[in-house]
Amino acid sequence: MDRLMKWMNEKFAPRLEAFTNNVWVSSIQEAIMVTLPMIFIGSFVTLISILKDFIPGMPDLTPITTFSFGLLGIFIAFLTPYTVMQKKGRDKIKLIAGATGISLFLMLLKPVTNEDGTIQFIMERFGPSGMITALLVGVAVAVVLNVFNNFSFFKKDSNLPEFIMEWFDFLVPIAIILTLGWVLVYQLNFDIFNLIVSVFEPVNALGQTLWGFLLFNMIGVALYSFGVSPWVIIPIFYAIWIPAIEQNAALVAQGLEPVNINTFETFFSGWLGVGGLGATLPLIILFLFAKSQKLKSIGRATLVPSLFNINEPVIYGAPIAFNPILMIPMWINGIITPIIVYLALDLGFAQIPSKVFQLWYTPIGISTYLMSGFNGLILLAVVLAIIFAVWYPFYKIYDAQELKKEQEEAKQQ
Repeated sequence: MDRLMKWMNEKFAPRLEAFTNNVWVSSIQEAIMVTLPMIFIGSFVTLISILKDFIPGMPDLTPITTFSFGLLGIFIAFLTPYTVMQKKGRDKIKLIAGATGISLFLMLLKPVTNEDGTIQFIMERFGPSGMITALLVGVAVAVVLNVFNNFSFFKKDSNLPEFIMEWFDFLVPIAIILTLGWVLVYQLNFDIFNLIVSVFEPVNALGQTLWGFLLFNMIGVALYSFGVSPWVIIPIFYAIWIPAIEQNAALVAQGLEPVNINTFETFFSGWLGVGGLGATLPLIILFLFAKSQKLKSIGRATLVPSLFNINEPVIYGAPIAFNPILMIPMWINGIITPIIVYLALDLGFAQIPSKVFQLWYTPIGISTYLMSGFNGLILLAVVLAIIFAVWYPFYKIYDAQELKKEQEEAKQQ
């Protein structure tokens, strides 16, 4: 265990940090994170729509979701190349890069042009279903513009105004990008959107299996236990989570049952993120009854944040990170709870979430009921009992160790 801890601390964590700090990786992360307010809008609409059951004649708020969460692809197609250019210090071209991303993205959606001049798009392609396409478009645009960074038609001592030279220099990479899209869509008749969706179907299918669901949770828990914030991988997970919940919502709207278990809602609004990733709220509650003054103080200080699913204070304050006594139960819960939750949802014991609800800071239990009803609360009670049982013996060992340290320090004073 000591060797593993040393390797993770000295080798793995620094390399992972270097990877996540890479301009391209961090730009994709930031682009997705910037869209979160638009995703949250869909969650607020879900909350407000509950009132329709009690207020007759309440208007349909679905269009608000359609023109916020439902335009996610367009936002990412703009933000990805924009952010890459910004991080590379190319502020003069970042807006043009974003606009080019939107242009190529819309072209690849393969709209139908009618004889009267009107254009028809498939609306669902603008939203989460187009997220992967939008990311790839954004990266492709950024790559081409980056290659042409040092290209110029003009000599450095040219007398032309700088903005005129920049306009002409930007023409070449933009023309290449849009011409490539034109050739693929209008000359070769490729449906790039369907192609990309088909390529990623196996990945999405794997993510919706028990093993994929377990792997998602375990990766996040393992990183967190070694002090690496799981938010570095959330953008990757969103690529599966967001289309999955959109499909669930579409199935329910058609009178069918939702099928995708691996969603953000299942993780953070349902049963796994009890106090945050790693299910740390039960541990904090146990800390409140600790004999060690240190652990009792940590419990009091971290209880309120944890109720709103903010558990960085206890992860780094207890600490759980790089603490084998507390890392092990965190891993055990990271394996047991997703298996129980997946099987319960798959067997129909509780309802699979089908509403967009990205308000991760909503206390667990409230969000669980909104997503899955009374049976969801029963499943949560079972999960909580198991989580408490796993944490308890390790908490007792850690409490005893900390109490002993405090007693020894008291004798030395």
